[in-house]
Amino acid sequence: MHLHEYQAKQLFADYGVPVPQGRMVESMQDAAAAAKALGGERWVVKAQVHAGGRGKGGGVKLVEGVEAVEKTASALLGSNLLTRQTGSQGLPVHRLLIEGTVEIERELYLGMLVDRAREQVMVMASASGGMDIEEVATRDPRAILTEAVHPAVGLQAYQCRNLAFGVGLSGDQIKTFTRLLGGLYRLFEQQDASLVEINPLVVTASGDLLALDAKLELDDNALYRHPELNDLRDPTQEDEKERSASEHGLNYITLDGDIACMVNGAGLAMATMDLIKLHGGEPANFLDVGGGATAERVAEAFKLILADTKVRAILVNIFGGIVRCDLIAEGIIQAVQEVGVDLPVVVRLEGTNRDEGKALLAASGLRIIAAEGFTDAAGKVVQASREPVA
Repeated sequence: MHLHEYQAKQLFADYGVPVPQGRMVESMQDAAAAAKALGGERWVVKAQVHAGGRGKGGGVKLVEGVEAVEKTASALLGSNLLTRQTGSQGLPVHRLLIEGTVEIERELYLGMLVDRAREQVMVMASASGGMDIEEVATRDPRAILTEAVHPAVGLQAYQCRNLAFGVGLSGDQIKTFTRLLGGLYRLFEQQDASLVEINPLVVTASGDLLALDAKLELDDNALYRHPELNDLRDPTQEDEKERSASEHGLNYITLDGDIACMVNGAGLAMATMDLIKLHGGEPANFLDVGGGATAERVAEAFKLILADTKVRAILVNIFGGIVRCDLIAEGIIQAVQEVGVDLPVVVRLEGTNRDEGKALLAASGLRIIAAEGFTDAAGKVVQASREPVA
């Protein structure tokens, strides 16, 4: 689950990570009041959306004077912000973060994520803060310094010092950096985060460290342990179909193609999309109905698929292990009849009771194309997607 910048900074502050003074607002009047309360003559107005690249997209404005704050807030609130991470539709702006300005001497980068290969938290730091870190890593991988944290011992002081020295900090800054990094690691561990990022972490003109930006992602699978964090979810920033899928226990991600996929198992779903592309098609979605797929869940999956007007064909690729293929076939038939699917549906069944499942599909009288094997299924659905829609 993604958090807004203002929410992430609230958690940062709780763990001793220094952040600028700021106010979240939802109206131009509140924006003006926030600027006055913060004091000064210049402020930064930041659109709160779940996407990076806000500055380049016009979502971060440096303004001078309260009237300029009001004008900028009026322009941003209610708009859709388009960045390289939002897709073509952009994301709606309902909230702004108003902050005072800071005299910046240097910009650093600091991040944490789970390294699944190592099964450890990886801490990353770079002296090239304020830039697209992916571009920095591609251009000069040595500019990204890393420390792997062993879960049995946690983050060690020497690792903090290694990173501090590596990004050019000295004196009391190293002690401050060590405390900051320790707080960030406690936040990561205790709140079940999957990604924490500060870009930039600035060194101010007075030599202090300050998290000028904040990105925090939480592990959805651990939210049952943090009901107070679940309340921070902003559904307006989520894809409507993806949110609906989650409510029905489906893993769904919208893509740009025209061949819908319904698969049980994330690995099989990814392989299915790869094979569709290998045959010249473009998948319209990632959809994992799970190992315990039921007729009701399959019906909801078809509804999600049909909500995408770009879809021209559907591939159902099921491996019957936990659930038998004949039960899956019954679910497919029930779903197609209930939802009223007019598009060609290619079905590949493999596993327990495969023959019984295929017999049920053949006897259904529905527009279902049986496939023999993975490759045959991909080829047939790509061909079906290119035929005129009936």
